[in-house]
Amino acid sequence: MQVPAVFMDLPPEDQAQELRIYFKSLGAEISDEKSPRGIEDDLHKIIGVCDACFKEGNEVEIENILNDIVSILIHIPVERAENLILAFCEKLKKAPGQKLGLVCLKALWLLFQSLEEKSPMRYHVYYNLVQVARNVDQVKAVYSGVEQLKEQFKAFPPNNEQMQKLLRLLHEILLSCKQGDQAAAVMVELLGTYTAETASEAREDAMHCIQAALADPNTFLLDPLLALKPVRFLEGELIHDLLLIFVQEKLPSYIQFYSNHKEFVEHTVGLNHEQNMKKMRLLTFMQLAETNPEMSFETIQNELQLEENNVESFIIDVLKTKLVRARMDQAGRKVLISSTMHRTFGKPQWMQLRDLLVAWKTNLSSVQDGMKSVASAQMELAAKTKAPLAH
Repeated sequence: MQVPAVFMDLPPEDQAQELRIYFKSLGAEISDEKSPRGIEDDLHKIIGVCDACFKEGNEVEIENILNDIVSILIHIPVERAENLILAFCEKLKKAPGQKLGLVCLKALWLLFQSLEEKSPMRYHVYYNLVQVARNVDQVKAVYSGVEQLKEQFKAFPPNNEQMQKLLRLLHEILLSCKQGDQAAAVMVELLGTYTAETASEAREDAMHCIQAALADPNTFLLDPLLALKPVRFLEGELIHDLLLIFVQEKLPSYIQFYSNHKEFVEHTVGLNHEQNMKKMRLLTFMQLAETNPEMSFETIQNELQLEENNVESFIIDVLKTKLVRARMDQAGRKVLISSTMHRTFGKPQWMQLRDLLVAWKTNLSSVQDGMKSVASAQMELAAKTKAPLAH
C-alpha cells in the first residue's frame, strides 16, 4: 500500500482547532475553541466525533481529515497517545460501507507506517488494520505471509500472547477468504508459539488447526501437523485418531471411523462427510500410486468404492489437482502413473530422495566426463588440422 501525503501543513495545535471548527460545522457536539488542557484533550474530543465526517460522502475530503488526525497523533509521545490511538482505531473500524472502509484502511496504514518501529502501539494498530482489511476484502494489501509479518515487528516484537491473538485472527480471516495455504502456514506458526510446557494450553488451537486442515479441499499434505507439540498433546483422542487416518490410512479406515463416530465427525468437529470421502479417495489413490505405476479401472473402483461409471471422472479430478502425474488409457481401462506426491515424508521417502540425488550426481558426472572427452577430441582434431599449415 502507498502511504498518502499528510495534509494541513500547520502546527498540531492549529490543526486541532481547524478540525474542531470543521466537525462543529458538520453538527458534531464539539466546541470550536481550543481546550485549556492542551492538545491531547483537543485530540480526545476530535476523535470522539471524527465519525461525523463519514456522513459527508466525499472520500477525498474524509481521507484528508483522517490523515490530519494521524499527523497530530504521531506528534504526541507514545506513552500519552495510547488511549487516543486505540480510540481512533475503534472509530475507523466501524466505518460503514466499502468506500469508507477503504479510506479508513489507508488512514490506519498511514498511522502504522508513521509510528516508530519500536513503538508498542504498532501491534495494536496492525491488529485493527487487519480487521478493517477483512471488512473491505483487502487482506492481501496488509498481509503477504508469516515472514513478512515477523519482519514488520522485528524492532519490537509483540509478546507471545499478543502474537497468538493476531495469528488466530489472521487464520480466521484467511480461511474465510479461501486462502487455505496461507491459513495453514499461520496456524502452524501459531502452534509453534507453544512450548512443551504450555502445549496443554493450546488444545483448542490444535483442534481448530486439525479441523481446518481436514476441511480444506486443497490441503493434502497433513503429515507435518503430527510433529507439532500441541497436536502431539492430543494423542489418544478421537481428533488425533482422525488426523492419523487422513495422514496414513486408506478409505476403509475412514469409513469405519465414521460409522463408529458419526456424531463426533459431523457435529463435534464440524466436518462434511461427503467432502471427507472425496479427500480420502484422493489420498488413497495417491498412496496406491506410490507402489503401483499401473492401475486398472477395476482396482480403482474396488479400492475407492466407486460406481463403475464414476471411475473416469474421478481420475480426471485427480489429474486436475496435479497431485499425481498420470495418463489415462481409456481403451485399456487403466491408468499409467509417472509420479505422485507422497502423503507422508518419513525415512523411506528421505532414502528414496537420497537415491535419486545420488543417481542424479552420477549422471551429471558421466555427462561431464563425456563433455571433457568430446572437447579433448575436438582440440586434438583442431591441432591436427592446423599442423600442416605450420610447414
